[in-house]
Amino acid sequence: MKKKVAILQSNYIPWKGYFDIIGSVDEFIIYDEVQYTKNDWRNRNRIKTPAGVQWITVPVFQKSLNQKISETAVSNFKWGVKNWNSLTANYSRAAHFKTYSPMFEEFYLTFKSLRLSEINVALIRLICNVLNLKTLISNSADYELTGDPTEKLVNLCRQANASCYLSGPAAKNYLREDLFAHDGIEIEWMDYSGYKEYPQLYPPFEHAVSILDLLFNVGPEAGHYMKYQKV
Repeated sequence: MKKKVAILQSNYIPWKGYFDIIGSVDEFIIYDEVQYTKNDWRNRNRIKTPAGVQWITVPVFQKSLNQKISETAVSNFKWGVKNWNSLTANYSRAAHFKTYSPMFEEFYLTFKSLRLSEINVALIRLICNVLNLKTLISNSADYELTGDPTEKLVNLCRQANASCYLSGPAAKNYLREDLFAHDGIEIEWMDYSGYKEYPQLYPPFEHAVSILDLLFNVGPEAGHYMKYQKV
């Protein structure tokens, strides 16, 4: 039986394409045993505001260039209150904000971990529940990680008994496809084209924002503007 796996670093309240990858595979491996990258999606994402697209950020310490995502800690324990206030200020007028605000408010005001990875994964799991995504979410720390960057991915796929690896399109620039072929693992590439626009606050329309924008604006209809249901 074919098993499809995706392997990605955790992102903070990711965009809809991230969840389309989760919904398109049998197992989604959180790959946070790799270097934390500054000014990336690990600790921030974009939301719509009356003043245009703006960043919403979890402030973190970066003590060294070799620091792993899993080792990265929050630098301000009030980050949750600040982020929730920002979301409330900018989305309280959205059609379905009241539907989801209780669960997200509870998370932002009560979640206690100061590890970025744990914050990201908890939010990813919460959003998967909202979207009714049943994909197994596992952690690369529970597997043996050996080899160069591509070899680690191949080894993760092998240990997860994957016959197919779903990758984001950016990896085409560096992924050594021959190593996957040697192990009989097929590679598929995620296609982010063709997303439909949805009713969104503060025109002009923007696809590249946190999935919370989609949830707050269209609620239970979110799946109609995503791809995972078509897979």
